[in-house]
Amino acid sequence: MSATANWNTLDTRDKPSVPMDVRFMNIAVLVLSGLALFIIGAYAMRWVLAQPVFAVSRIIVDGDTSHHNALTLKANLSGRISGQFFSSDLSQVRGIFESVPWVRRAVVRREFPNRLRVTLEEHRSTGFWGADGESRMVNSYGEVFEANTGDAESEGLARLIGGEGQSAVLLDMYRQLSLRLAPLDASIEQLELTAQSAWKLRLDSGANIELGRGTQSEVMARFERFVATHQKVLSAYQRTDLDRIESVDLRNGDGYAIRLSGVTTGAPVAAGKE
Repeated sequence: MSATANWNTLDTRDKPSVPMDVRFMNIAVLVLSGLALFIIGAYAMRWVLAQPVFAVSRIIVDGDTSHHNALTLKANLSGRISGQFFSSDLSQVRGIFESVPWVRRAVVRREFPNRLRVTLEEHRSTGFWGADGESRMVNSYGEVFEANTGDAESEGLARLIGGEGQSAVLLDMYRQLSLRLAPLDASIEQLELTAQSAWKLRLDSGANIELGRGTQSEVMARFERFVATHQKVLSAYQRTDLDRIESVDLRNGDGYAIRLSGVTTGAPVAAGKE
């Protein structure tokens, strides 16, 4: 057993080792072979993807297209979309469609082998934004967007006026006031939040109402007092509806001043009192 052990030991020690430079050469060959295969594979994939079968041959537009014709929209924008099916930049395609007036959001998906599907969400207009002549509107989320306002002129929308970033606040106040005016068969033509943080309201009848400053709850409390007592004030002057009101000043917390067509009076009326 001793002889056998010694023989094995000698056999292991006498086995010739691979020189270091040969090892490095073998590693280099493996690395270069792998790199070559990768490059060949990449070029082959690029060639395959460049074949006509993978060219974007159809764009499907669906979703909300109330203000657009899907076919016309696709025809006008498809020329701006570059790339093949796999290489096309979906964020770029989304940006192209979202740049169109009335489009709030576009979701773009690939449909194998050569189609793109674009699902649109349009703005739901709730009012015009800014001074007369501006082309901006406010959507149902309180966001301001550019639009062809002529498409909404016949919808009887109110005009909201305020500073940048105040559209959501104005929309919320508009909704609260509209709910309170609905039983009176009256609607808002214009609502403004001035640079001095004062609220001004104009009804569809032409009546101008100075709501004054304060939090929304404070302004609504003054408006509620006017709504609750205006009929009694009108009846005292043989008037029956809001159409006879020219202006109302609610800036006095204890009462309000009202001006009626055909009546000369500027005396303040105590709100909520006989």
